[in-house]
Amino acid sequence: MRTRIVLLVVTIISLLTCAGCKRSSPKDANEMVLHHVLYTKVRTLDPLSLRDVYGMGVLSQVCEPLYQYHFLKRPYELIPLLAEDMPQISDDLLTYTIKIKKGVRFQDDACFKGGKGRELKAGDFVYQLRRVANIKNVSENWSIFDNRIVGLNGFREYTGTCKTAAEVDYNRPVEGLQTPDDYTLVIKLTKPWPQLVGTVLADLVSSPIAKEAVDYYGQDIISHPVGTGPYKLSVWQRATYIELVRSPGFRGETYPTEGEPGDREAGLLDDAGKPMPFADKVTWTIIEEYQPAWLLFLQGKTDVSPVPKDNYFEVFTSVGDLTEKMRQRDIRLETFDDPSVFWLGFNMQDPVLGKNKPLRQAINRAIDRQKFIDLFFNGRHKIAWGFIPPTIPSYDPNIVNKGFARFDPNEARELLKQAEKVSGGPIPQLKIAVPGTDTFSRQMGQFLKMQLNDAGIDVEISYMDWPTYQEKINTGSEQMFTSGVSASIPDAEDFLNMFYSKNKAPGSNKFNYDNSEFDRMYEQASVMLDSPKRTELYRKMELCVLDDCPAVFLNHRVAIVLLHDWYKNYKPNVFAYGVSKYRRIDMKKRAEYPELVKKLKD
Repeated sequence: MRTRIVLLVVTIISLLTCAGCKRSSPKDANEMVLHHVLYTKVRTLDPLSLRDVYGMGVLSQVCEPLYQYHFLKRPYELIPLLAEDMPQISDDLLTYTIKIKKGVRFQDDACFKGGKGRELKAGDFVYQLRRVANIKNVSENWSIFDNRIVGLNGFREYTGTCKTAAEVDYNRPVEGLQTPDDYTLVIKLTKPWPQLVGTVLADLVSSPIAKEAVDYYGQDIISHPVGTGPYKLSVWQRATYIELVRSPGFRGETYPTEGEPGDREAGLLDDAGKPMPFADKVTWTIIEEYQPAWLLFLQGKTDVSPVPKDNYFEVFTSVGDLTEKMRQRDIRLETFDDPSVFWLGFNMQDPVLGKNKPLRQAINRAIDRQKFIDLFFNGRHKIAWGFIPPTIPSYDPNIVNKGFARFDPNEARELLKQAEKVSGGPIPQLKIAVPGTDTFSRQMGQFLKMQLNDAGIDVEISYMDWPTYQEKINTGSEQMFTSGVSASIPDAEDFLNMFYSKNKAPGSNKFNYDNSEFDRMYEQASVMLDSPKRTELYRKMELCVLDDCPAVFLNHRVAIVLLHDWYKNYKPNVFAYGVSKYRRIDMKKRAEYPELVKKLKD
């Protein structure tokens, strides 16, 4: 339900892991600082409407939800974070009772009396959910909750009768959100919601932002998040730099003492039981071109990096191992299958594309996915034969035989002829929105243009920054768009909800797809517990979408990550963002790196 929207060329933000006027200077040479690169600008740091991985990668260090996925254990295990324990669930699966940890405090901020953060209460969670429901806030996260919590839709209707946002009474009772005392939260559902804990209560959308901060900063709350996490915002230079600093009032949390087999041998339990966070600061330098960012990594100015398209042969040997040059620099390699899918999407409300299935099919047949993967990802990603990734339990291994992703330029041309009959004449020039103005984005746009031109389809590519792109997609202003998602829970529902008609933009359904039979199956599956019957229904839903062709599904990402050897406690966790607290820097190794590089040059 909380699928995270990402760019087609997004890096693994879970590895990376706000507002001032200027960059701060180190107070102490011994300060432990995590140095990262962010490849696009951040739009907002308010969980109200945050859904993109860039903002979530930053905000998840500042704000916390009730639950989190265990950092080391696999299979993934949900554990309490701000909650005292896992929820008590009624026999009818409609009532969740959650105890809140005592002694948790919001970060110190000018919005509080005396600048001292107050204690977190159960009502802070209710306030955040009401903020999402408030129709005047235009939260793109509302579709997650629509008709799910008793009385919350009624509260939303009430907010629509208020003339201004200031008139909204956040103390107005909502039957499904109750706080019997300051440390107990009761949520009553209109129907079973098996994914509630992993989907919402472990997500930033339900992370409390102090009401005092919203009242104090007003619309500028997007730049002044005040949460309960281990770090607080220190600097946010919109186009260049973000810095978080350790929160003095953080309650404390200890590094895990257990994981899975092999973790101890890999050094991932060396810090077991030690207080977190380890780092004093977390920084992101915003660089929208890959090559400058790559040079910073090689210079030791940043800790982790993806491998840019043009540097694969500098990093890998012909058999896929790290080159000697990388090994000599004490650079490590991590790879893992990311539960993600990327696409060229169609706006199904567009008058040209939405009513012309042969045209959408022609575009689908015209794109050579394997060539795309070979050119842009060194052949390391996987073809998306459907949209449910292979790492998700209900993935259909037979989906490859259905032929939805086959490349056939001759069939594309025949389908284009059918499309012209449907449209009553030649197909006009189509437009594709590509997020990003960097070299990689432009090369990718040109690839798509050439592929479609070869099939006789004329397209224009529009390149734009991330905030502009989001605004256009959320308002249905573009015909086609490149994007993708990475799962937030190990459940295919996280992908299927993107096609539910009630989730149309600005909700998760950016395609504005509408199929009554799909909706019927989705509503049936959404109240079911995990079972073979639900898996069968999931697969039917996927085929329903593929047959309607609301997108050209391109690839599933295989993450390739390079790390300097001083960057400790790194383990891929594809369902977590708030991981900076676990990271530690070997300061001695980092300090020795410039001399190491000098020796290699000599």
